[in-house]
Amino acid sequence: MAEAAEAAVEQALQDALKDADLGWERAEDGAYVVALPGTRKLSTTVSLKVGRHTLSLNAFVVRRPDENHEAFYRWLLERNTRLSGVAYAIDRLGDVYLVGRLPLAAVTPAEVDRLLGSVVENADGSFNTLLELGFASAIRKEYAWRTSRGESTRNLDAFAHLTRATGAESPGA
Repeated sequence: MAEAAEAAVEQALQDALKDADLGWERAEDGAYVVALPGTRKLSTTVSLKVGRHTLSLNAFVVRRPDENHEAFYRWLLERNTRLSGVAYAIDRLGDVYLVGRLPLAAVTPAEVDRLLGSVVENADGSFNTLLELGFASAIRKEYAWRTSRGESTRNLDAFAHLTRATGAESPGA
């Protein structure tokens, strides 16, 4: 009976990924790796694992912040109160992930699509905020280094308010 449920879940998962036109790999029995495209975070890798009782989801968001730890982790905890299907979590190193778990009986292509949408919204949509909170100094250093070498700062345009604070010239060079 459990094998039939797992097979139905795997089929629902594969149908959802196909319908969303997402590339995926089957890593091992019941495990799938999916790359979700983004606009701020170019790609978010999601691991989906079909277990005996649940479908679990794990997606890397951002590494441990360099600075401003309290505000960074507080923002994640406050944000968790508004999430559906997924939640921010940290590993032993402080790196940030989105995690989720569904009972096998709740897994449908529509539910998988909703979960993947939640991952994109909360990994890609929150990415710049997390970078600002935890990596502002690194962003400023990167901007200064690039401008000193005459290199493009186009991908730092979203952080112009941070780079202006250093007295640097306007971004986008």
